[in-house]
Amino acid sequence: MNLNATLLAQMVVFFGFVLFTMKFVWPPLTKALDERAKKIADGLAAADKAKTDLALAEKKVVEELRKARESGAELRTSAEKQGAQLIEEARAEAQRIISAAREAAESEAAVASQRAKEVLRDQVAQLAVAGAERILRREINSQVHADLLANLKQELN
Repeated sequence: MNLNATLLAQMVVFFGFVLFTMKFVWPPLTKALDERAKKIADGLAAADKAKTDLALAEKKVVEELRKARESGAELRTSAEKQGAQLIEEARAEAQRIISAAREAAESEAAVASQRAKEVLRDQVAQLAVAGAERILRREINSQVHADLLANLKQELN
């Protein structure tokens, strides 16, 4: 066999193999590689989108927590104000009740004092009449006795 003929035959077979590979083997390989590259790119894009979504979600969470804290602070402040107002209203009501009770007690004490004075006047008048009776050792008639008591009451007022 001739070296040139062998070389030529090997070249023809090699080019046939290259043509066969380019026509039938290479397109499915490039298609599979392109699909794989597309899947990887889609996965990376999804990962980037997920990272962005995660960052947005974290911002939303931080914002919602801030709003919740503000709302809680407002509620607490409102409750404290309402509690202070209720305490003040209760104090005012207690002062009003105490004032009314004090006025009623003072009025009742004044009435009781007036009654006690009247009773004491009557007793003083009776003691004066009894003393005068003992001094005189005689009974004063009831009309004179009543007049004396009335005069004595008038003098004591």
